[in-house]
Amino acid sequence: MNEITPILDKLAFLAFVVATMFGTGLKLTIQQIWEPLCNIRLVTSSLLTNFVLVPLFVYLLLKLIPLTEPVKDGFIIMALASGPPALPKLAQIVKGNLAFSTGLMMLLMFGTIFYMPIALPLVLQGVQVNSWDIAKPLIFMMLTPLGIGLLIKAKYETIAFTLQPITFKISNFGLLLGLVVRLIVHFSEIITLLKTGVILVCAIFIVFSFSVGYLLGGPGVDTQRVLGVGTAQRNFAAALLIGTSNFDDPNVVSIIMVTSLLMMVIVIILGQKLPELDQVQSTEVEQVEVL
Repeated sequence: MNEITPILDKLAFLAFVVATMFGTGLKLTIQQIWEPLCNIRLVTSSLLTNFVLVPLFVYLLLKLIPLTEPVKDGFIIMALASGPPALPKLAQIVKGNLAFSTGLMMLLMFGTIFYMPIALPLVLQGVQVNSWDIAKPLIFMMLTPLGIGLLIKAKYETIAFTLQPITFKISNFGLLLGLVVRLIVHFSEIITLLKTGVILVCAIFIVFSFSVGYLLGGPGVDTQRVLGVGTAQRNFAAALLIGTSNFDDPNVVSIIMVTSLLMMVIVIILGQKLPELDQVQSTEVEQVEVL
């Protein structure tokens, strides 16, 4: 069983990311992805939130709360890694703007490729980061299937429409399988973090990231939700690559994995609550109008 779970985890992650990106390409056009990125204010807010505010907040938070060095290293790496591969799927879950989520993911992903090799050695001594090592898996797993999907959508719209429900089911299955497997694999680590109180730092990290992203994610609720979840869910693929290649202490990787897992679970729960909040707000507005 111990030999099977890592394989299942990798297959689930691969199926989830590739199917999500391919399916996203089947639904959109290049113009739809590019259009939200023409909003200079929104792009500036996205970059400021992910590459300045969140890393700075986490850095200061770790100065105030006494934690072991490996745990701090894991949090710092997660704070600096932006552009989550799961962002288009998260946008669907929270009823956000799918086109903006795809454009934002690409913007943050490319930003991380250049940002992490510069920023990480400044805060963590001895860490070496190669831009191509980060870019390579992201290009092959994310940009390639997205580009193929966009091409099929542009040339063969009927085929794209037929493939959409299939990719949606594969993406959902990969997400569910990945969450279950990671919960099983990291259950003992989660319990340990609960006992030591580190889980509280995870919660503060996630809540702040979502809140600042949501507040700066205008002009609409659909873009606020995307920037909120896109900021709260970090690029665990890039973070894991750096954690495994630069640190011998398993606690660094554990923090990256557990924090990423908690971020995903919280966002999924949030996705169920946001529509309910919309209904409550709509009802209150209607009551005010009647009065």
